[in-house]
Parts: sequence; structure tokens; C-alpha cells
Amino acid sequence: MTTAKISYNDSFLKQIVTDSEIEIYKEPVMNAEKMLNDRSGPGNDFLGWLDLPRKMPSSMLDEIVSKAQEIRSKADVLICIGIGGSYLGAKAAIEFLSPSFEDMRKPRVVFAGHTINSDYLQDMLSMVEKHDVAVNVISKSGTTTEPGIAFRVVRQWMEEKYGRKEAASRIIATTDPEKGALRKLAAEEGYTTFEIPSDVGGRFSVLTPVGLFPIAVAGVDIKKLIKGASDAMEICSGDNLKSNLAARYAVTRNILFRQGYTTEVLASFQPQIHFVSEWWKQLAGESEGKNQTGIFPAALDYTTDLHSLGQWMQEGMRSVFETFIVLKKTKHTITVPKFEDDSDELNYLAGKSFEEINRSAYSGTLLAHVDGGVPSATLVLDDRSEETLGQLFYFFEKAIALSGYLLRVNPFDQPGVEAYKKNMFALLGKKGFDKLRNELSSRTEAIEL
Repeated sequence: MTTAKISYNDSFLKQIVTDSEIEIYKEPVMNAEKMLNDRSGPGNDFLGWLDLPRKMPSSMLDEIVSKAQEIRSKADVLICIGIGGSYLGAKAAIEFLSPSFEDMRKPRVVFAGHTINSDYLQDMLSMVEKHDVAVNVISKSGTTTEPGIAFRVVRQWMEEKYGRKEAASRIIATTDPEKGALRKLAAEEGYTTFEIPSDVGGRFSVLTPVGLFPIAVAGVDIKKLIKGASDAMEICSGDNLKSNLAARYAVTRNILFRQGYTTEVLASFQPQIHFVSEWWKQLAGESEGKNQTGIFPAALDYTTDLHSLGQWMQEGMRSVFETFIVLKKTKHTITVPKFEDDSDELNYLAGKSFEEINRSAYSGTLLAHVDGGVPSATLVLDDRSEETLGQLFYFFEKAIALSGYLLRVNPFDQPGVEAYKKNMFALLGKKGFDKLRNELSSRTEAIEL
């Protein structure tokens, strides 16, 4: 029997999201569920993630684990090159499951190709200069600008450091199964390759080799991660909106959106969850923000941000709803010591654990924000384990897919992302964009740098 390691508590929404309103949504969300299961809705050619946890061949996981162990034995730094879904999922998992500081991690996984910045790339290369290094470049096409130019620099650096043949043995390409510039280069140079499934989009790819390989290199048990996701398939299905967590969350956020709460804030109370929130922001924003609609995803780190944006959350414009994400059990426990002088007047906390204090901070914040007019619900995570994170990843993927269908958009494309790319290609003089470049030239004169 599946053990649920995540839960969704919406009890403080009862006066805003009533049972009768939820009941109205039961048929639409079950229709959305059916469209996913039948592969009959928009974007149905990108639904490979839906049953991936139970269909992934054990041989593929064994292959990923084996290569990861090889890299762990020969490198103390893995440079992971990718952008968007090609890095956020792995970053989220590593930060959630690993020790808090990179110097405590063996090997370290560092990321490149998610920004265009010379200082960042040079600092990274300087930092790894005296280390044994491997590289995982992730791109379906191999021509995406940000990771593409970063890989050019890193590839050159690797070949100068190790020689072309040895460098090739340390470079792993995760790319399209059959075609593309990176697939071609990998074949020519002899890179080890892993496949990006053709029916899984980038932001849904964390449980494919895109995320699994760097996560495995970091020392995470990816089989447990997949097991957690597989278990989540059970708690995120069915026509009972109390037991189907994904459907319940999708319905709730859509009801709130139609009531004028257009921004969802994912508020966590653990720094290890920060990049899970960053991954969620891409998943939600890129899936739903289309056709002049969509819930805007934002994230805050409490209690840190309670000392900055807390004022706005308490008394600002009432256009936001909040989903708290809290952790039942941390990996360590520290208690507050007692001092006889009590000069800071904190002896009333002596003997209490940081976790107890943090729970009170969460409870106090929840009640204050509810009283301040912020609709609030809570996702509760059992612990910082692979199984819990696997369940959370799948829960969000399923919920956002359902939510997108409720918003009547295609949750699996991203046409708006191409707008900046076309302009950038034209301004940089890429072949085939001459006409657009001429159209943009007069407008760029007003842009000062």
C-alpha cells in the first residue's frame, strides 16, 4: 500500500473556496483527468511524463547509476550545462537532498549555461581549475544559445586541460535520441549519451535522464526518487477530490484565480526548498501563462522574507493567495541554549528546538495572513527524503497539467518563449533573420546601455 509522504491542507480556505464551488469543478477537472489519461487534450504528444515513473525501464536506471558512479570515482566536480527544465529540476533535487553547503558535497555539482555572464563562467572555471572535472551538457537540439555558448567555452577548457580524447571520456551529453547538433557532435567525439524522451517537455523532465543523471552524480538514490513519483501516481488520481491531491489543488487555485486572486505565492520555511520553488515557478508559469490568462507564480523564503516582503504580504494588494510548503522532519535538530544573564531576553526559548520555533513561525504567519485577507493553504512534506521529493515532483506536474486544462490552455507548449529568441537572433545577425533585424534596428536606437 502506498504511503503518502505529502498532504494538502486547505481547511483555512473553507469560507473562500466552499464545498459547493469545489463540487461544481468536479466534472471539469475529471474531464481534464480523462484528457490526460486518454491522450486526447492539447499537447497530448508531450505526455510521456504522466506514467513515466512506472514505465521507466530498470535497465535505464541501472545505466544512469553506473555512469554516475564512474564519474563520482574520477571527478570531484560535475559541471552541468543547461537552462530552464534542463537544470532547475536537478538543482532543486540536489539542494533539497544534500548538505546545505557545497564544500560538504562530494562531488560538487555546479551549473552553467542558464545565464549569459562572463564573470560567472570565468569564476566557475577558476574555481574548478585544481579539481578533477566532468561535464554533463543537456540540450535536446544542441543549438539553444545559453547552454550552447557555455558548452563551447567549457569544452575548449576541458580539451586544453585533459586533451581531446580524455576530455571526451569526461563529457556526457543528454540530448535528442536521434537528431540535432549535440547528438551529431556526441557521435563524432565519442561522448557518452543519455536520451531526452521525445514525448517529455523540458519543464516536465526532472524524472528523465535530464535530471536523474546529475542528481545521481550528487549521490542521491534515484531509484527511491522514482519510487516516490510512482507512489504519487496513486495519490494524484481518481474521482474523489479529497483523496486526489493534484486535482484538489488544481481546482482550488482555479477557483481563487477566478475570484481575482491572480498571483500564487509558494512560501517555504526551509532554505533547502528554495530551488524546488524555482522549479515550480517555471513549471507553473510556462505551462499556464498563455492567451492573456494564467496564475502568476511567485515564491518567498520564510522566515527570511517575512523581514522584507512580509509587510506587503500582510497589508498589500489583496490579489495573492498563498500555498505554504512546510517540512515535518529535518535531518538534524538543534536546541536553543540557556544563558544565565539572559541579556537578549530569549531564555523563554531555551530548550526548544529550531523546528519547534519554526513551526510556531509558520502557524503565526498562516493565521496572520488569513486574518489579513490572504487565502492560504498548506502542503506538508514528511521529510527530506528521495521518496518525499519524488512524490512532490509528480504532484506538481500532475496538478499543473490539470490546472492548465481548467484554464483552457495547452499546458505543454511555450510559444511565447520564442519571441525574445527571434529578436535576439536577429540582433546578433543569425542567418535568416535579416528582415527582422532591419525592423528592429530603428527601435533599438532608443535602448541605452
